[in-house]
Amino acid sequence: MNYKLPVSVMVLVHTADREVLLLERALRPGYWQSVTGSLDEPREPLERAAAREVREETGIDAAAGRLTRWNVVYTFEIYPQWRHRFAPGVIHNLEHVFALELAARAPVTVAPKEHLAFGWLPWREAAAKCFSWSNRDAIVMLGER
Repeated sequence: MNYKLPVSVMVLVHTADREVLLLERALRPGYWQSVTGSLDEPREPLERAAAREVREETGIDAAAGRLTRWNVVYTFEIYPQWRHRFAPGVIHNLEHVFALELAARAPVTVAPKEHLAFGWLPWREAAAKCFSWSNRDAIVMLGER
């Protein structure tokens, strides 16, 4: 079995005036988040994973904006219902935070197996809508920059 790696990226896709793109999870309707995803292989560079996830989940090319790796890494416990995706005994994930700044809203094409809908929201509204504490905290940091 190919297990997921417990290393992921979160990418805050946002406009220059801090409108944040959120995606509604297909497997958990009502749960909104930024672009997230695990590395495909242990040696995949984090920047490549971030750009790949943005493309896969939104159809947006990261080269259309400015992709920045923040010096922020969250460690969180993997929800029990999702642990079967990881090697036995793995219960924590490291999540590296990135931001992709776009000049303005870009057209979005969601990955239908992953997301039901998307929305561009002012950063405060986006932070309040996120189910994940790490996503919420990162959006607040973005807004306060």
